[in-house]
Amino acid sequence: MQQSFDTADTLPDAQTHSEGFRISRVARQHAIIEDYVELIADLLDEGQEARQVDLATRLGVSQPTVAKMLVRLSDEGLVARKPYRGIFLTPDGREMAEKVRVRHRIVEAFLLALGVSPCNARIDAEGLEHYVGAETLEAFQLAMDAGLDTFMQKARKK
Repeated sequence: MQQSFDTADTLPDAQTHSEGFRISRVARQHAIIEDYVELIADLLDEGQEARQVDLATRLGVSQPTVAKMLVRLSDEGLVARKPYRGIFLTPDGREMAEKVRVRHRIVEAFLLALGVSPCNARIDAEGLEHYVGAETLEAFQLAMDAGLDTFMQKARKK
């Protein structure tokens, strides 16, 4: 049986509709920057050096692509590069990385509570984390705090 939702049956007003697309475009623009900053933080926090070659390998892109992005991140004040020493986050870069990590953890935990496998939850959270807003994150957290995982386990047993 397919459910029908009132919000999906009609188009929203033009302003609401365009705002949704605008927010999505902004999120797409920031997603790549956030991925780089989060990965740099992860590497540094694990005691590794964040090097261009490491970023290229882990992100699945070429080194020239990473080099271009590092110039952009540097221009935006998110990273600092030291010759022969790798890449470091500035305080602004560290702050961005922490915000992205929090969003990632909430989304991943929510997906796990729904019963998504750990591997898929991690992969899906990597994409979703950039697109969910503060209200949605709060709702995810509230659902988990209210026992979503227990509810889902009971629902799966029925």
